[in-house]
Amino acid sequence: MDEEYDVIVLGTGLKECILSGLLSVDGLKVLHMDRNDYYGGESSSLMLNQLWKRFKGDENPPETLGTSKEYNVDMIPKFMMANGLLVRALIHTNVTKYLNFKAVDGSFVYSNGKIYKVPATDVEALKSSIMGLFEKRRARKFFIYVQDFEENDPKSHEGLDLNTIPAKELISKYGLEDDTIEFIGHALALNTSDSYLEQPAIDFVKRIRAFARLSAVYGGTYMLNKPQCKIEFDDGGKVIGVTSDGETAKCKKVVCDPSYAPDKVKKVGKVARAVCIMSHPIPDTNDSHSAQVIIPQKQLNRKSDMYLFCCSYSHSVAPQGKFISFVTTEAETDDPESELKPGVDLLGPVDEIFYETLDRFEPTDDGAADCCFVSTSYDATTHFETTMIDVLNMYTKITGKELDLSVDLSAASAGGTEE
Repeated sequence: MDEEYDVIVLGTGLKECILSGLLSVDGLKVLHMDRNDYYGGESSSLMLNQLWKRFKGDENPPETLGTSKEYNVDMIPKFMMANGLLVRALIHTNVTKYLNFKAVDGSFVYSNGKIYKVPATDVEALKSSIMGLFEKRRARKFFIYVQDFEENDPKSHEGLDLNTIPAKELISKYGLEDDTIEFIGHALALNTSDSYLEQPAIDFVKRIRAFARLSAVYGGTYMLNKPQCKIEFDDGGKVIGVTSDGETAKCKKVVCDPSYAPDKVKKVGKVARAVCIMSHPIPDTNDSHSAQVIIPQKQLNRKSDMYLFCCSYSHSVAPQGKFISFVTTEAETDDPESELKPGVDLLGPVDEIFYETLDRFEPTDDGAADCCFVSTSYDATTHFETTMIDVLNMYTKITGKELDLSVDLSAASAGGTEE
């Protein structure tokens, strides 16, 4: 291959696809390759026979589960936040005209043995059964403050500098109870641990204001089935290209997932996941066909939260009457079945269940020296925000500039799409 590319992207996971699109929009010449003959990498979607082969070793699922091709099971399922980073990036790359968004029926939180709908406004807070009457009044005042807060309008700050005071100080002003703080911090602000309480309150407030979910997919055009995909370096240790099938494509930079650069990553943890086929929605979620349930760490006496995710035949991911649910968490043991049991028990009867544990990797350097930029593995969360933070950080490392995502969010509903 005599052609030289600005960037070669290896792997067709979501992060790599978004970066490929962002860099292309910037006018860079991008070649996108994958060693597999299918899209998605770790975040691929499988038909039932593929799912059966992955977990059971053969391609013969029982006929009672329905037609194989009617299943479309994401291996790393996540929701999108309506005005979150992923939606903004999709608008920035001008692909929203090709997408249809479908609103998620509800977000729920597990507290003291029960599942509750997460209140996202002052009105919902007053109706919620998760709080007593006096706590509802305190929570309503807090939500009104958050809803009225404008970063550039000091009058809405009520004398508080959210860039300097920690989140716990803002919360203490409203006298909220521990259970209320827990669901606001984990189910609304989507923090994965309680460390946010010591961080500046501005991020906490922004996260609550952004509370909403959408579900969508992102597509692109790639060169699949390129075996090996060996990254080549010059004598100075800098990227010069990628070799596959005996041919080398020249490039100035490489972007890849951890599997393409095993000597440039370190293991930082693992995710335990249960994939379940069911004939009903998750109990106590108002018969929602799509929902997430967040179980904060303290409810299970764990170091990390547990997440339930559900979608169904109404999202074209399963045959009529079937639901796909996932239970995920940052693994703290080598026994995913026991570790995930509290979440699986909340699902009710399941037709089939599959367990797996996947290692999580992070790059050992920022790629500045050798121009090889490696993404981090996907975490256990059921939303795209942590994924997109990694993408935006990588974009800055690759290009040397910040990505401006101050886009018109109404563009996401162009062409009659639903929010």
